[in-house]
Amino acid sequence: MPRVKFQTLTEQMFYALLCLRTERCGMDILDLVPAMTGDQVSIGSGTLYTLLEQFLDAGMIRKTKVEGRRRSYILTDAGRETLKREYDRIRRQAEDYRRIFGEEESK
Repeated sequence: MPRVKFQTLTEQMFYALLCLRTERCGMDILDLVPAMTGDQVSIGSGTLYTLLEQFLDAGMIRKTKVEGRRRSYILTDAGRETLKREYDRIRRQAEDYRRIFGEEESK
């Protein structure tokens, strides 16, 4: 059975969407992701613009402005729901880790 698109998100997907809580253009996202993650996550420009098109097609973001080649975007309710679902999934993984290894780590 093929994987459902956006059922889980890569780090790049997660942070790109997270950046769009407020209106931003692609260049802003390229700068913000490494800053917000302490340089642990970065997104290449080709990857970002491909993701933005996919998010638009999926209704997770909407275009807010077009100024020449510069386009700005913002998260939609569907995008917020996707982020929340991914956050809950990551949190459950962390809880599983703590449940399995928590006792060992406290010794």
